[in-house]
Amino acid sequence: MNRADFPILNEQVYNRPLVYFDNAATTQKPQVVIDAIAEAYSHWNANIHRAVHHLSQVATAKHEQARQRVADFLGAASAKEIVFTKGTTDSLNMLAFSFGEAFVREGDEIIVSQLEHHSNIVPWQMLCERKKAVLKVIPLREDLSLDIHAFEALLSERTRLVSVAHVSNVLGIINPVAEIIRLAHAHNIPVCIDSAQSAAHLPVNVQELDCDFFVCSAHKMYGPTGLGVLYGKEKWLEILPPAEGGGEMIEHVRFDHTTYNTLPYKFEAGTPDFIGTAAFAQALDYIDAIGRDTIQHYEDKLTCYAEEQLAQIPGIRLYAAGLPKAGVISFNVADIHPFDLGTLLDRQGIAVRTGHHCAEPLIDYLGVPGTVRVSFALYNTTDEIEVFIASLRKAVNMLS
Repeated sequence: MNRADFPILNEQVYNRPLVYFDNAATTQKPQVVIDAIAEAYSHWNANIHRAVHHLSQVATAKHEQARQRVADFLGAASAKEIVFTKGTTDSLNMLAFSFGEAFVREGDEIIVSQLEHHSNIVPWQMLCERKKAVLKVIPLREDLSLDIHAFEALLSERTRLVSVAHVSNVLGIINPVAEIIRLAHAHNIPVCIDSAQSAAHLPVNVQELDCDFFVCSAHKMYGPTGLGVLYGKEKWLEILPPAEGGGEMIEHVRFDHTTYNTLPYKFEAGTPDFIGTAAFAQALDYIDAIGRDTIQHYEDKLTCYAEEQLAQIPGIRLYAAGLPKAGVISFNVADIHPFDLGTLLDRQGIAVRTGHHCAEPLIDYLGVPGTVRVSFALYNTTDEIEVFIASLRKAVNMLS
């Protein structure tokens, strides 16, 4: 892990070296990704799939090579199962609309969990309102892990889909998604896995998981912003209707009838971010050059060390302490508002996230106004954690 690969880590914040612990929100970009974007705009920028000229052919090839690279990274059976979107949120909205139009009727049920990001709640709420369906929620156990027995009891003949996060963006808990998929499939219920917080931190293979759908964002995987992936088993994508209409997603258009393109293009209306996909492929190469097992092991060490150090601070409340995590820790200290702690940490050059983290139902469940969240990436160090702990102690003393 070479910090020199990430130029932004040389920045100073308030005349202090940047300590970037907000990786769950977005990761920083290695130079190879930045270079890939500049190279694309400088040498082969042209719209794809639509022209016979040289630049268009090069751009098209780069884009489709990136699709195959994503398929390989996720372990998909075919590149046809990889739909490029604007991000995890867009992927979930697209799936909720498309799946809902095809399969959800009045009285049907969709299951999510208490741990979900708003992106994996609101699109399903909108679907349920539109179709007069019912949203059901997997509750938590006392230790804040998902109650799998309660989940199994929620499954019914009216359940049409289960959509859960692989990793909680607030607590960092690694959910037992393989068991969730197994139990749902025993009832022939498809499952969507929100991998926004896991794809850059854990080895993932969609065929081994046997999930039906899988969503993630490039910008949380050292890639560019505004780009994401919706993976779907080919059997599902073939029968689902497109969620958006326009260019690219059509085969033939007549005023009385339109036929749709083949997979995956029927889900990709308009000009895609072909510059971003090429850069995303570079990010995936960067991850795999280090090794996903290596990254997971390293980030586990950082997380455990940080939890140990945080536990020594008087008045600390660590949420889901001791549970298996993927590089995310949330905490509060005594009655200090998390925003105040975040502000003082920022003044010491340390970037953390404070607030409800787009997971208000979970924060309400915890009974707090928000939390302070630290989240790690492959370029963070134990030295940075020590600087953070010293800075946190100073902030707590100032606010107590």
